[in-house]
Amino acid sequence: MAEWKKLSHIIYQCKYHVVWCPKYRYRILKSALPKSVEQTLRILCEWRSIEILEMNVKEDHIHMILS
Repeated sequence: MAEWKKLSHIIYQCKYHVVWCPKYRYRILKSALPKSVEQTLRILCEWRSIEILEMNVKEDHIHMILS
């Protein structure tokens, strides 16, 4: 996708930094769970036409930069 998006009267760039943390930052994202969570988030973003610029899954949180 292009860095800048265009409409009839505007050119814009919109990026969101999303950090998802489990309650008390418990380290629950271990073994096979991170791949499952990442795949689910990618499917949801594709369904809503959201571009994932960057995704990082750690044991206690997930960083995502979305456009």
